[in-house]
Amino acid sequence: MTMTKLRIWGGAGEHGRSCYVFEGEQHRIMLDCGVKKEGIGQYPVFSPQEAQGLSAVLLSHAHEDHSMALPLLYKYGYRGEVWTTKATAEQLDSYFCSWHSYVASRGGQLPYDERDIKAITYRYLEDEAPSGVWREICPGVQIIWGRSGHLAGAVWFGVELEGKRLFFSGDYSRESELLAADTPSMGAGKSVPDHLGMMPDINLADIAIMDNAYGMDKDPQAVKLERLRAELGRILASKGHVLLPVPAFGRGQELIVWTREQFPGQTLIIEPDIWQGLQRLSSWREWLRPEALVRIEQVLSDDSVFVPRNHAERIRLLEQNAAAIIVTGDGMMDSPRARWYYQYLSDHPSLGGDTDDGKVNNNGVVLTGHASRGSFGKHLLDCTSQKTDQKDRCTVRHVIYKVHQGVSDVKHMLERLPSKQVVLVHAPKSHTDLVYDELIKEGWIERGEGAVKAIYSLEPGATLKV
Repeated sequence: MTMTKLRIWGGAGEHGRSCYVFEGEQHRIMLDCGVKKEGIGQYPVFSPQEAQGLSAVLLSHAHEDHSMALPLLYKYGYRGEVWTTKATAEQLDSYFCSWHSYVASRGGQLPYDERDIKAITYRYLEDEAPSGVWREICPGVQIIWGRSGHLAGAVWFGVELEGKRLFFSGDYSRESELLAADTPSMGAGKSVPDHLGMMPDINLADIAIMDNAYGMDKDPQAVKLERLRAELGRILASKGHVLLPVPAFGRGQELIVWTREQFPGQTLIIEPDIWQGLQRLSSWREWLRPEALVRIEQVLSDDSVFVPRNHAERIRLLEQNAAAIIVTGDGMMDSPRARWYYQYLSDHPSLGGDTDDGKVNNNGVVLTGHASRGSFGKHLLDCTSQKTDQKDRCTVRHVIYKVHQGVSDVKHMLERLPSKQVVLVHAPKSHTDLVYDELIKEGWIERGEGAVKAIYSLEPGATLKV
């Protein structure tokens, strides 16, 4: 009997360094090869010999925690291809640059060099087969893919290897403001947009690797957006500037469109890299919801949106506009520019902040994503939670914009694509354990034919028989 295994080389029991290997007697397929943004960077737990033995590599999307260890494979002797989308490949150069800057800023060195980055060769999924259609990538191995709604170019994968089927959600969201998500399917038919609520033809997966980054968080996007609208509205009403630090690609572009619609006429100051990301997104129409392009184009032509060309213009825009919304790169605020904005807003209390006792700083920073331990964003949030005396500083709040799954989404995905075994990933093990407990209590492994036989909360280094 064929022995098939799933090896966890990163991503389970932690936030970051997504890396999994689906292994049979003849082939080994890697899914993602990312890093963990802590210290000078943490990389997947594999050896040079293991990299050389891979048959193919599948990449779900461009974010650092899924992609930035890819050059290590080529340094160690992997000579195969990375199967991904054109949009993902286009975005990777920006992430390689930002990852290099991050590591250097912490006194570290990359474990690979530019030659290893240039050695990466890509095979574009959309050139090989449309979404929802199986495609053989090597003898005995087939894959199927669909849009995951997380980022332009981001996908989920199905893999059939030596008679066993694996589903990998990648980072999945069916509640994006702009991006379309295809319903996960192991069937042969074309996937349909998940937001239409339609059921495609599906088959049972032998094992599923499932995004559960938000753990026990059950709030839908609408609830999160209402909290975000209230927080931004509070700062703007007090005549304060509000800073939104975001990744180069992803939720930043969605937040620009959403804030423009929520606060029409409000001044938006958008850094060039984020603005260019929005322009780029408008050209990736195949990744968008039907109504998204019109919404993007309305922002691109809005005369209350300003893109500073240099530092002097940046300061002028801040001085001339009260209560502006500022969108800058780096969601964890480690970049020099994000830190500069924080310092400026702390040093320049808002125009509406005068009191009898002097000036009160009504400016604010709102973090909308994960803040890693050791990041500047996490430091600011810790200072706020510990009530450190920062009365002269701008306020810092954490209000999530949903780009991942929580426990309710995991249940929805299990209903749409049942799997014999399920590995919950992308969150600290303590958070994953809580989700595991709830799923077990609700009887997800006792639902008869086609039901889940096992649910796992694991850590890097674990191996499962499939």
